[in-house]
Amino acid sequence: MNFFRGVMGGQAAGPQPSGAETIQKLCDRVASSTLLEDRRDAVRALKSLSKKYRMEVGTQAMDHLINILQTDRSDSEIVGYALDTLYNIICNDEEEEQDENAQKQADDLGAQFTEKFIQDPEHITLLLTLLEEFDFHVRWPGVKLLTALLKSQGVQLQGIILVSPMGVSRLMDLLADSREVIRNDGLLLLQQLTKGNAAIQKIVAFENAFERLLDIITEEGSSDGGIVVEDCLLLLLNLLKNNSSNQNFFKEGSYIQRMKPWFEVGDDNSGWSAQKVTNLHLMLQLVRVMVSPVNSPGATASCQKCMFQCGLLQQLCTILMATGVPADILTETINTVSEVIRGSQVNQDYFASVNAPSNPPRPAIVVLLMSMVNERQPFVLRCAVLYCFQCFLYKNQKGQGEIVATLLPSTIDANSISAGQLLCGGLFSADSLSNWCAAVALAHALQDNLTQKEQLLRVQLATSLGKPPVSLLQQCTNILSQGSKVQTRVGLLMLLCTWISNCPIAVTHFLHNQDNVPFLTAQISENLGEDERLVQGLCALLLGICIYYNDNSLENCTKDKLKQLIEKRIGKENFVEKLGFINKHELYSRAALKPQPVFPSPEQMLFDHEFTKLVKELEGVITKAIHKSSEEDKKEEEVKKTLEQHDNIVTQYKELIREQDAQIQELKEQVASMTAQNEQMQTTVTQQLSQIQQHKDQYNILKLKLGKESQSQSSSQGDSSQVNGLQTEELSQLREEVEELRKQHALLQTQLGEKDALINTLKSAAQTAEGTAAGLDNTELLQELDALKSQVQSQSSEINQLKSEKQELLKRAEAASSDTVPTTDASLDASTMADLESRLAAQMSETEKLKESRAELAQQLDSVTSTVAILQTEKAKLQTEVQESKKEQDDLLMLLADQDQKIHALKKKLKDLGQTVEDEEEDDVTDQTSDEDEDED
Repeated sequence: MNFFRGVMGGQAAGPQPSGAETIQKLCDRVASSTLLEDRRDAVRALKSLSKKYRMEVGTQAMDHLINILQTDRSDSEIVGYALDTLYNIICNDEEEEQDENAQKQADDLGAQFTEKFIQDPEHITLLLTLLEEFDFHVRWPGVKLLTALLKSQGVQLQGIILVSPMGVSRLMDLLADSREVIRNDGLLLLQQLTKGNAAIQKIVAFENAFERLLDIITEEGSSDGGIVVEDCLLLLLNLLKNNSSNQNFFKEGSYIQRMKPWFEVGDDNSGWSAQKVTNLHLMLQLVRVMVSPVNSPGATASCQKCMFQCGLLQQLCTILMATGVPADILTETINTVSEVIRGSQVNQDYFASVNAPSNPPRPAIVVLLMSMVNERQPFVLRCAVLYCFQCFLYKNQKGQGEIVATLLPSTIDANSISAGQLLCGGLFSADSLSNWCAAVALAHALQDNLTQKEQLLRVQLATSLGKPPVSLLQQCTNILSQGSKVQTRVGLLMLLCTWISNCPIAVTHFLHNQDNVPFLTAQISENLGEDERLVQGLCALLLGICIYYNDNSLENCTKDKLKQLIEKRIGKENFVEKLGFINKHELYSRAALKPQPVFPSPEQMLFDHEFTKLVKELEGVITKAIHKSSEEDKKEEEVKKTLEQHDNIVTQYKELIREQDAQIQELKEQVASMTAQNEQMQTTVTQQLSQIQQHKDQYNILKLKLGKESQSQSSSQGDSSQVNGLQTEELSQLREEVEELRKQHALLQTQLGEKDALINTLKSAAQTAEGTAAGLDNTELLQELDALKSQVQSQSSEINQLKSEKQELLKRAEAASSDTVPTTDASLDASTMADLESRLAAQMSETEKLKESRAELAQQLDSVTSTVAILQTEKAKLQTEVQESKKEQDDLLMLLADQDQKIHALKKKLKDLGQTVEDEEEDDVTDQTSDEDEDED
């Protein structure tokens, strides 16, 4: 400890050691001392010397300090001293005023020590690990050291942190620290970390940075907050500027809606603090970043829509029309509103409806234009108003029409100031900047709008009393020929070039004045100074547009005559050279970079961004048009006509294809509906087949029951007294069954009549289908239809025959009942009763079978008819449908064959039971035999 007292200022005898020697002794003490207190005191001493002896401490002690960070991490005090010492030797002292040479040497020294420190990436990893310590004496110096390293060697350090595990996440934790000093220095650290590195910006954004930063801004008072709000806004700008991924994440996270409260200003806007102006300026820049024209059109449009829906645009327009707002905030607000409405029809319509709080109320556009043409207003404010007007008219044909309409004679209101009147006033005022701004604004009202170009030709101006009015086009050329300032002439030439480009009618009006062409040729052919070269180039462009868009309606100013005039007076090569003066101008490339007009001074305000696009588009085609001969022009016109004809043909074919597509779609729908119907029919057929199978099963059961009853009746013939006793009950049952058979017979008669009508209908449909199929030359189908008709007819004859047999059976049953009912003593032959009962049951079963067969025949005819219809509409599927028809007809034949077999089997059974189905004489013989048997009894 005595050693440190001597070093730190104790009065010792003898010569005092130098700073380098003292630092060397302290470094040896740090390296060799075994006691933690000794090392701590040595590091504290190095910290106190690090600012005065920065070079010596940095070269001799850096390695020892890094070793302290690695070995003595458990002692927060010594780690804090080491970090402070490293910060002092790496960071330049910004508080002290130094001359340029000393400052440069200090910067170089800091860069050297930074390079030495980051040579080993493990040093940065160690530093990131130390930031996890909650101790204030470790965390705060670590944040400051890492910030200093990023300021000195940002790119290299960003690469190391990016590949370090959880490196960015550890730094994001600083924003959640409850100690404001660490949180605020963490903001500065993240600002340096996110500069120019999109990958780190994305990681920080997805670490919930937007939520945390917006919460801090709200806690600190939004625009009324202090420097912390400014730091948060700068970090947000780093994260969002030129980073489409983060912009989309910011929009999708609904953070745009949280920006609206920032712009709530009161009625009293006097006495804004400098910090509030800075904060609000950054907030406006943040809005502009989201809707910048350099962003993708889709992303910009979605952000513009969101800003309108959440009321942010309305809030900005409130600031725009408020009183007492500082000039720089008002200018930035105008620029922000410009980009929020640029290209968005909804936002542009809303802006057109905004009125200034004046008496009487005036549209905001009119109030802004009054500032633009007022030479006493600040230059940056006039540029901002021009940009706002350009953005309002960008891709807004409705707004263009409204502006031009204020210039037309039928819509001029003498009692109010309109936008058109302000533009004309600025166009012909004595201020050259007002001339240029008004000319460019009017050119934007005509941009890509042929209708408004033609409408503007109607505008008439009263020059002086007693003289007739002149057109606006003529007045522009008159001022141009009077030799005004270069800025005025450039503005008028840009307006004329935009006006007559792609508008042959305007070209004709311009050439109709015989003084215009000589003036242009004279301007181009003269050898003027450097300042006039731009005017010569614009005159060449204007004359070239008159040639390229000339419809040869004026005999004295056709394309050929104008080209001949150029060749004689100017020369083609000289004309092309003068035309190239435009894009070679130093201010041309600056204006072509971005839409916003930003100029250092009013004198440099010469080119408009949209006009640079027009020059780029027309320069090449005008050069080709000048070098083309008349024959080539004729060929080109013929080619254009041919292309137009081809376009017409292509259009016709497109319409035809659309019609065919509609027809195909309709046919597809029909096919789908027919497929559904077919499926329904298949389902119905399946159900009917199942019902047929059930009836077959019932028939077999009845057959077995009849066999058993016949056996029982034959065994009981010997007991006549028992039969006679049961006769009354059986006869009553027979009468009931006969009554039921009569009802069934009447029902079957009705159903048979309906089926006959249906068969006749099907026959007529088959004949119709026969005629249709004849048109398709399908002879095989006709033959099959004929065969089917013959089968139907034969089946009908068999059904009629069965009906007659049923009538006979019913008559016999009635006769038998009438014979037996009056006499209860009379005996009835058991065999006769059994035969009658069996015949009735068989007839009932047969009738049901015939009914089902008839229904199946009707269904088969329906399917055949539908098959014919399908063949008529879809020729391509004819063969397939014919095969299906053949299959259906085969099924029908199988069904008919089954019916024939069943009928023969039933007749045979009736004969086996002793009944004569067709021969009536056999029945008489049977009756006589039964009478003889009774006599014998």
